[in-house]
Amino acid sequence: MNPTPKTAWRRFLDSHFFYSFKRDPVAVASFITLVLLVLAGFLAPLIAPHNPYDAASIDILDAELPPAWKQGGSTKFLLGTDSQGRDILSTMFYGLRTSLIIGLGAVLLQTVLGVGCGLVAGYAGGRVEAFLMRLADVQLSFSTMLVAIFMGAAFQAFFGVASWERLAVPLLVLVIGIAEWPMYARTVRAQVLGEKKKEYVEAARVIGLPARRILLRHVLPNTLSPVLVIATVQVAKAIMSEAALSFLGFGMPITRPSLGSLIKSGFKYIFSGSWWITLYPGLMLVLLVLAINLLGDFVRDAMNPKLYKE
Repeated sequence: MNPTPKTAWRRFLDSHFFYSFKRDPVAVASFITLVLLVLAGFLAPLIAPHNPYDAASIDILDAELPPAWKQGGSTKFLLGTDSQGRDILSTMFYGLRTSLIIGLGAVLLQTVLGVGCGLVAGYAGGRVEAFLMRLADVQLSFSTMLVAIFMGAAFQAFFGVASWERLAVPLLVLVIGIAEWPMYARTVRAQVLGEKKKEYVEAARVIGLPARRILLRHVLPNTLSPVLVIATVQVAKAIMSEAALSFLGFGMPITRPSLGSLIKSGFKYIFSGSWWITLYPGLMLVLLVLAINLLGDFVRDAMNPKLYKE
């Protein structure tokens, strides 16, 4: 009697990866923290006490109110208000959602560009490989922030600040995504150079499978482990890049909060006593990035066969 085949979920539960995850309290705590933050961000319209986008509900007389437990605070605004009278807790939830969308979108774009270029360069070789890798080298010679600032400043100069504010989210995804794709391309190319010499690829060529099918169905799945590790770490880096750009004035506008724009909007008030405008969004940003980085470290170690332990 043939045993019942295991489902994909059952195989995952029985895997060394999940076994290692359960035994690592730091990874478990980071995962729970990240899940809570993601839920808080994407459920912001449901759980936020106020809507920071609704101008009718904002009163300028409520500006710079301290947290509820401080003298002069109000229980209506648990963590206080910013310089426009918006509830800090609500803007943090909405800003968290914006930062997550930009971070995940930028990493998705980086992955598509980098993996595509790496697959083609490693498999095709010759002039195609030389061109794509030299293009990646040129990109790597500039820092991410320099490329992002240049592209953001150029767009604002040609199309105006109003257009930038209206299209800030997709433009930041594009800017940060384009700035970081070479890391994926070089990693995937190195993996493909090793995989294309193996017998299963030679067998696929012999039976006449097209190169596109060989790349997507056979070579690509065997290159995804390092890509997953890079992508996990790059989400945190993309979120930090957005926060830095917003702080420098090339990111999200103050009227459309992200964690970076919230930190920037309150920075000039921090020495006048309104420290909560910057402190709480900054703490949430640190917590989010720390959780992603710790989880990324676990994924890197768990998927490294040299560190395999029974």
